[in-house]
Amino acid sequence: MNQVSKIRILIVDDHAIVRMGLAAILGTKADLEVVGDAEDGTAAIQKAQKLRPDVVLMDIVMPEMDGATATAKILRLLPQTKVIILTSFGEADGIAHALDAGASGALMKNVDYSELVTAIRAVMEGETVVAPEIRKMIKDMPPVPELSERQRDILISISRGLTDADIATQLNLSPYSVREHITTIFKKLDAANKAEAVAIATRKQLLNT
Repeated sequence: MNQVSKIRILIVDDHAIVRMGLAAILGTKADLEVVGDAEDGTAAIQKAQKLRPDVVLMDIVMPEMDGATATAKILRLLPQTKVIILTSFGEADGIAHALDAGASGALMKNVDYSELVTAIRAVMEGETVVAPEIRKMIKDMPPVPELSERQRDILISISRGLTDADIATQLNLSPYSVREHITTIFKKLDAANKAEAVAIATRKQLLNT
């Protein structure tokens, strides 16, 4: 009698207790096997390349690299791998980005474990599984602000610590033009200062190359 192949799972979350809890629950299922875990997006990419899991359970908000960015990178390297986002409320931008990058599902972290197991099996069959709360969260998102290429270049320069004078020299603009662009960026992002503008743009994935 042929042995049924197990679904190999990588768990990614910056909280060890979450990783341990998920591993303990999923390990009780005969058709599931937790092959590893990672505490941030950077480690997740390394583990995914090494372990080649069938499914990655991915947190969104983590140090080093967020889950949305890690999802995009993993799926470029391992297009056959399925990613399910596990998230809390208030992370709609990251969830939307991860789904756009090819994630196969998104569930709330308080999901019943039986639903999580069902979702893992479903994505392996080619289905997309997104919780109703998350669908509503994404639907209710305000539109993403559109930055011109010049405004984006300026914001990237700000994120790298350049002064207005440095930016003017680098982009061959007058200091006045740089200040005018920055004022427009603040208005578009509803930001009070440079640090907030960079934080908002990063969260909304506006600075990604």
